[in-house]
Amino acid sequence: MIKMQNSINPKFSAKYEHNIELTKLSTYRANLLKEIDLIQSVINRMANTSFMIKGWTISLMTFIVTFKVDDSGYMLILLPLLLFWFLDGFFLQQGRLYRSLYDWVIKNRMTDETNTFSLDTRRFKSNKQNSILQAIFSTTLLSFYGMTLLLVVLVIFIK
Repeated sequence: MIKMQNSINPKFSAKYEHNIELTKLSTYRANLLKEIDLIQSVINRMANTSFMIKGWTISLMTFIVTFKVDDSGYMLILLPLLLFWFLDGFFLQQGRLYRSLYDWVIKNRMTDETNTFSLDTRRFKSNKQNSILQAIFSTTLLSFYGMTLLLVVLVIFIK
């Protein structure tokens, strides 16, 4: 009976199929926006963590310089400083990996449905720009931690 009704009214069938296509497109677009939002929230968390690490570094440096710790205390500051530098580089690298994922989703999601809602960034690690050493020795981290390291060395030798 339905076939008979569709053959009697072809306009109804075409309009119904058009509505289904619009619904699919709307759902697809909503999912794409959710996926992009998910990746962007991870990138924001990485940037926030990097900012917090820089704050901890400044607090530690201020404490050491203010309370004029003895010579062994200055040498102890080098270890946390280098660890903070490494951690900051790690989070910068992770942020870069997620930005690569974000760019890939924007560019390829229309033609490629693989790894939908996947936050796995391993496929982007082969890019030299996303290496941890590249992140640690980036201009921003090298200038921040290099100046901090230089300040520590100067304080050690001036004292």
